[in-house]
Amino acid sequence: MQKIFVAVLFTISLASAVMAQDPVKVDAKHYKVEFENSQVRVLRIKYGPHEKSIMHRHPNAVAIFVTDSSTKFTFPKGDPQQLDNKAGETRWTPAGLHLPENTGDQTFEVILVELKSKSVKKATKKPSPPTAAPKQ
Repeated sequence: MQKIFVAVLFTISLASAVMAQDPVKVDAKHYKVEFENSQVRVLRIKYGPHEKSIMHRHPNAVAIFVTDSSTKFTFPKGDPQQLDNKAGETRWTPAGLHLPENTGDQTFEVILVELKSKSVKKATKKPSPPTAAPKQ
C-alpha cells in the first residue's frame, strides 16, 4: 500500500512539473524568443491551422496580434475559453497555465511581451533627516 501511495505522489509531482513548463522549451515548434533582457522576454508565437500546444505557463504579458486568430484555451480547472482576435489588436494576458489550440483554418501569429517581475528590495540606507529651513 505504501508503494502505491509513493508512486501516486511521484506521478502527481511529475505531472505538476511538466504542466508548468516554459513554452519555449517544451514547444519550440510554436514559440521563439525574439528578444530578452532583465525586464521582458518577447516571444513570437506561430500556430498552423488546427495545431495544438501542450499545457504550459506564462507570466503576466501583453499580446499583440500580427494576424487574425481563433484560439481555444484549455485550463487545468474550469471550462475552455474561445478567443477571436483581429490583426493589430492588443490584449493583456494575466499569468497562468493553459493549453492553446488554433481552431481556425489559417496560420496565426502573435507577439507576446512577457513581463519579468523583480523582487522589491527594501532600502538598506536610512533616509536623511529633514533639513531645517534657512533662517531669514
